[in-house]
Amino acid sequence: MNEHVIRPSESLRHVRYEIRGRLARRAHELERQGYEIVSLNIGNPGAFGLRTPETMRLAMIENLAEAEGYCHQKGIFPAREAVVMQQQARGVSGVTAEEVFIGNGVSELINLVLRALLNDGDEVLVPSPDYPLWTAAVTLNGGRAVHYPCRPENGFVPDPEEVAALLTPRTRALVVINPNNPTGAVYPRGVLEALARLAERAGLVVFSDEIYDQMLYDGAEFIPMATLVEDTLCATLSGLSKVYRACGYRVGWAVFSGRTRAASEYLSAIDLLSSLRLCSNVLAQWAVQTALGGYQSIRDLVSPAGRLYESRAAIVRAVEASRFLQLKQPPQGAMYAFIGVDPQRLPLFDDQRFALDLLEQKHVLVAPGVSFNVPYRNHFRVTTLPDSAQLLEVFGRIEDLLASYAQMLPAPDNVVSASARFR
Repeated sequence: MNEHVIRPSESLRHVRYEIRGRLARRAHELERQGYEIVSLNIGNPGAFGLRTPETMRLAMIENLAEAEGYCHQKGIFPAREAVVMQQQARGVSGVTAEEVFIGNGVSELINLVLRALLNDGDEVLVPSPDYPLWTAAVTLNGGRAVHYPCRPENGFVPDPEEVAALLTPRTRALVVINPNNPTGAVYPRGVLEALARLAERAGLVVFSDEIYDQMLYDGAEFIPMATLVEDTLCATLSGLSKVYRACGYRVGWAVFSGRTRAASEYLSAIDLLSSLRLCSNVLAQWAVQTALGGYQSIRDLVSPAGRLYESRAAIVRAVEASRFLQLKQPPQGAMYAFIGVDPQRLPLFDDQRFALDLLEQKHVLVAPGVSFNVPYRNHFRVTTLPDSAQLLEVFGRIEDLLASYAQMLPAPDNVVSASARFR
């Protein structure tokens, strides 16, 4: 009997999503064996007891009968109109419900907007570190992700001049993630304005991932990119998953502003792709109007004494008390911290080995920094969603593991040569 090996598509050769990759699979195996794993690899509010506002659940129940059939491929009108009103309140002009597409989370929309735009070999400027779905979706749709650095020593904020230096005739789009995942950086107005002017001069589409737009700390100011981009097309992507703690509802939106008339063929292509998947989850769309128009409970969580504020503060304190960890700047937004390990104290540190050791020995799951398309190997990402007590306990385990690494270092006169071999 002949064995026919079924092989995957070659288009997946360079696609990675390590946040749910090998380490996560190993964590599931350990859980099946009876171990309790603290999963800090994914920003999943429901897993840490952060509930969706009750008013959103009631809105879906009340409209259950309206959710049994397909809706328009762009989404139900009340949801799209609520998004328009939010954009108008933020100072974005010229947007109607026709420029709003509702999707099964921002993840689906990232794929749709890139598929409608890219030809083979087209380039997209993507931040490094990035949310890795952006790089993966560019690759899956025949493009090439060109990473612009957001350096730790600069608070993970990009330098617009470095971004401009990466432009080529094949560059089609610029991705901005603000507030940033994985770093928690919130970009200053001046940087965003410079990126907007760069995109306008080069005729790039701006994809602004703003899913954490209301998760801000200590007075950080969020500037919607669509308020700055006028002379090219801007797509603002957001949704219910994070601010409204409704990841499982799978509701996101893409709002197009700026030069929409010049992009009519492109928007028609997105409409076509939206039609091919018929529509997004209808029931959960009925929560959008209530979410955007109701009480914004996220403000309680990110204000001093709020759950997310205190968890973030616990991480900052733990890093400050550590002999090995570094945090150039506390996260200003989002629900993550991108933590460095001091290369002077642990010159042989490797983020992937560390993440595996931490999981196997201490039963804590984190995402190694290399998962976010960075060239260095001394960072890891944790979510700030657990309460402060649990986070402090977890960082105690991390410190123990790093201390065991330090004990295994070679004699001082051998450290430099060993480090050089590693690099």
